[in-house]
Amino acid sequence: MQRVEAPVLTVEADAVRVEARLLAGGIECPDCGGVLAPWGWARRRVLRSVKGVVRVRPRRARCSGCGGSHVLLPVFVLVRRVDLADVIGTALAWKAAGSGARTIAARLGRPVETVRGWLRRFERRAEHVRVYFTVLLVDTGPDPIPPAGSVSRFADAVAAVVGAWKAAVSRWPDVGEVSPWHLAAAVSRGRLLSPSWP
Repeated sequence: MQRVEAPVLTVEADAVRVEARLLAGGIECPDCGGVLAPWGWARRRVLRSVKGVVRVRPRRARCSGCGGSHVLLPVFVLVRRVDLADVIGTALAWKAAGSGARTIAARLGRPVETVRGWLRRFERRAEHVRVYFTVLLVDTGPDPIPPAGSVSRFADAVAAVVGAWKAAVSRWPDVGEVSPWHLAAAVSRGRLLSPSWP
């Protein structure tokens, strides 16, 4: 039996700002465009960063229009991952640059099987990720230049993610305050490594 993932909406990292927007009716339902309102909390999570652990308890919200509920996931989190998006993104970038799973695991202080899992999941979706982020790059950038092809689909997909981030930064400089992997988490609704996305 396949586990169904809860509907997720990616929001900014600042929980206080998210709560204020939610209470003011400033967060839109991604399914119907209705207004989301507070509706409890998701389970607490202890996540790993490069420097230690981060504790989060994502807000749940319910739509006044369609009645659907959503977990408001901070932009630095990927669905069903214990490591932050930047940690996983760093591993993906190192793999694209030619490092192997054992080397990456040692550099990040993570189990080899965990790192292999990230790399395999990304590899399976690499072409879809490449296409999606290349389209985002072209649609976003004021004078877009899609990344040139490289030695692998994996590296092409990573280049597309970084290219889309650069295009977004060139149009909206505030986007530069987040990493390419936060952008990837936001665009994918936290499902960058999930088989259901894109």
